[in-house]
Amino acid sequence: MLNEELLGIIKAQDADVYPDEPMSLHTSFRIGGKADCFCIVKNVQSLKTVIDGCRQYDTPWYIIGMGSNLLVSDDGIRGVVIKLSGDFDEIVPDGDNRLRCGAGITLAGVCTFAKNSGLGGMEFAWGIPGSVGGAVFMNAGAYGGEMKDIVVSSHYLDEQGNVCELRGAQHDFSYRHSAYSEKNVVILDVTIELAPKNKNDIFFLMQDTMEKRRKKQPLNRPSAGSVFKRPEGYYAAALIEQCGLKGVSVGDAQVSEKHSGFIVNNGKASAADVHELIEKVQSVVKEKTGVELECEIRFI
Repeated sequence: MLNEELLGIIKAQDADVYPDEPMSLHTSFRIGGKADCFCIVKNVQSLKTVIDGCRQYDTPWYIIGMGSNLLVSDDGIRGVVIKLSGDFDEIVPDGDNRLRCGAGITLAGVCTFAKNSGLGGMEFAWGIPGSVGGAVFMNAGAYGGEMKDIVVSSHYLDEQGNVCELRGAQHDFSYRHSAYSEKNVVILDVTIELAPKNKNDIFFLMQDTMEKRRKKQPLNRPSAGSVFKRPEGYYAAALIEQCGLKGVSVGDAQVSEKHSGFIVNNGKASAADVHELIEKVQSVVKEKTGVELECEIRFI
């Protein structure tokens, strides 16, 4: 139960506020119990005030993007879940071939804006179901491209409520990692640099990327994308299949029969089901191959 005074502070902001909100409505897994409070903030000042209020009342707070890389407990989340919208959904041209993108906007939205602007280099992200902030946080990538290839700078809100900036190599990008992975901060916006390109060429490349996804990935079932990071020298999906785990289930959670790097929700999977299945896959793969699979999914 959220402190009433804190709830009053949050409701006074430029925010949409939902007490006792089921997180299953906000995750691509369609799994998760109720959050004490789910709020959608629309500008930096409201964000700062909500976070300051949480700190004042010793209440945990969490930032989520599109919920596409999360497994939320069946017991829900004690504290405040914050989603960025409003100002955080804006894209502004920032000089030649650069776009400043709010952290809350979807990758699909940026891809479409870039295509319509005749700017290429973002096509790899077409179909990745996440926000720009989340994509930078984990250096999302696919089909030979990663966020590190296009990000030139970003702004974030630090633990003292100051707006700070990272530039270039300061992002410390590596495979599914960035400097933000170790920071308790909030990404506010990201500036990317693309290159002039024929709009039709961009469109056809985006279509080709999506077709590859449809052929290889279980897009018809709720999931959180790739469950495991790629072990050095191996492919997680190949190891899982090699160990006879393709199609294995715990409750309604199943290792996808289409792509064994995915775990899908076949209807009524619980977070406990998914967690148990993840541990089972890790245990069997370790036992049979000696390779330790590291989770790409975040647990709350």
